Amino acid sequence: MRRSPLLHLPFWATYVFLYTPIVVLVVMSFNSGKSPYSFTGFSLKWYGKLAGNDLVKEGLVNTLIVAVGCTALSTVLGTLLAVGLARHTRSRLLDALGVLPAVLPDLVLAIGLLVFYATVKMTLGLHSVLLAHTVFGMAFVAAVVRTRLVHADNSLEEASRDLGATPFTTFLRVTLPQLAPGIAAGALLAFTLSVDEFVIAFFTSAPATPTLPIVIYSMVRFGVTPEINALATLLLAVSFTVVIVAQRMTRLTESLS
Repeated sequence: MRRSPLLHLPFWATYVFLYTPIVVLVVMSFNSGKSPYSFTGFSLKWYGKLAGNDLVKEGLVNTLIVAVGCTALSTVLGTLLAVGLARHTRSRLLDALGVLPAVLPDLVLAIGLLVFYATVKMTLGLHSVLLAHTVFGMAFVAAVVRTRLVHADNSLEEASRDLGATPFTTFLRVTLPQLAPGIAAGALLAFTLSVDEFVIAFFTSAPATPTLPIVIYSMVRFGVTPEINALATLLLAVSFTVVIVAQRMTRLTESLS
């Protein structure tokens, strides 16, 4: 049976609605004029001004510090959490608690973390943002790694133990190589989520150590300019690159299963 072309109309209308503002933002970042609403000519000057903005550079450095630290901690803790939930426990409650930070609204998680920091009297700064990002980052890593664990060949681990290898040696030389694509995909996902995250960072950071999304928010409060469009375009390029690499890693994981 031939399908009516009208069936594809909602599909394409949704894509146009979602991506038209992004396309406009990218185009206007190359605008030679100051107006964010009328294109007067092609220019790269806003990217040059962006490179000389000390506040943006400070926010970028803070964001990279948090993102790299969050990726490292989330990858280690998320991998161990996935292995523990898949191989050593059979509790639905623990399964739910393991993924809870990933499904909770950002606002709820941010307020909860802020209350916790206040209770233990922890000062806010990059360390508090790093720990907060690790809380939800490791949940995403655990979900990706656990998907790989479901399709892993358990007979290889059993053969390793039968040949006299210790549990640690088996995990290091047999389990981890099988999980490597999933771990890499989870790490890339944790990195891009940390770079783009705003709400949790806004509640758990100190005014002296703003991350890049907070810097962008402070700039947007005074109006959208081509400089902000240029910064958003660069972040968009980084996010798309990381997401594409993560998808490639996920497909590699599925092909090896």
